[in-house]
Amino acid sequence: MDAEKKKTAYFVVGPTAVGKTAYAIKLAQQLQAEIISADSRQFYKEMCIGTAVPSPEELAAVPHHFIQHRSINEDYNVHQFEQEALLKMDKLFKSCQAVVVVGGSGLYLNALAFGIDDLPDPSPQTRQHLNNLQEEEGLNGLRSLLRQLDPVFMEEVDQQNPNRIKRALEVCLTTGKPYSQQRLGEKKQRPFQIKWIGLQQDRAQLYERINQRVDLMISAGLLDEVKSLYALRHLNALNTVGYREFFTWMNGEESYEWALAKVKTNSRRYAKRQMTWFTRNNDIEWIDKTIE
Repeated sequence: MDAEKKKTAYFVVGPTAVGKTAYAIKLAQQLQAEIISADSRQFYKEMCIGTAVPSPEELAAVPHHFIQHRSINEDYNVHQFEQEALLKMDKLFKSCQAVVVVGGSGLYLNALAFGIDDLPDPSPQTRQHLNNLQEEEGLNGLRSLLRQLDPVFMEEVDQQNPNRIKRALEVCLTTGKPYSQQRLGEKKQRPFQIKWIGLQQDRAQLYERINQRVDLMISAGLLDEVKSLYALRHLNALNTVGYREFFTWMNGEESYEWALAKVKTNSRRYAKRQMTWFTRNNDIEWIDKTIE
């Protein structure tokens, strides 16, 4: 095997709260490697507690990249991440044979591993049209339009994720063709090997860990963080579990008890969707974190 192909990216994946950060740090220390974060919500400086950003001690243990490097006021997408992360990995591979990539955002992990289709960006007018639709009719308005323009993709998209729905609609409206017909799905060749490591846990234990982590976030000051971001709640980055539910409480639409329970429920549902995504990847070697 040539020297270039000996370079290996270890992708550590799994559902939220399963322990990816601790595992990735230990692995990186063993490999004398650095960590690339592929968590699409930990990119943002303003979101710390609600996104479970690694602690200062964890960040000091191993150099991390793509943690809180952007503002929620900036446009940042999976294409930019793919390009920037590949450049960073190329630089890291010049001094080390390994890089550890960690995250639970399947779209961003796959973009880095396999590439993503080069689809057109929408005009500012198209983007504004969809923002107005969301403002006036909410998520149901976006779903209705996608069901009309691309019923195939409507069946597979996460219907609770307005960003993914809007991205598909942008492509539909810009090209006049269904988004589902334009995804080539061709895997790009990378100049490094990829080893997939998946962490999984008994569902009941994982769900209990998720519930406990939400309680710890509250104790750590999540409500103050949410309040500080309330004026920016219209931004896409803040349409995230742990924020949007408490915005609903702050609006006076629901009780605090409802919001807290909803954060836990939505976090568990997110973990289930993550596992559905990852189980499609037959290259993942699974490690069971279940406590006997």
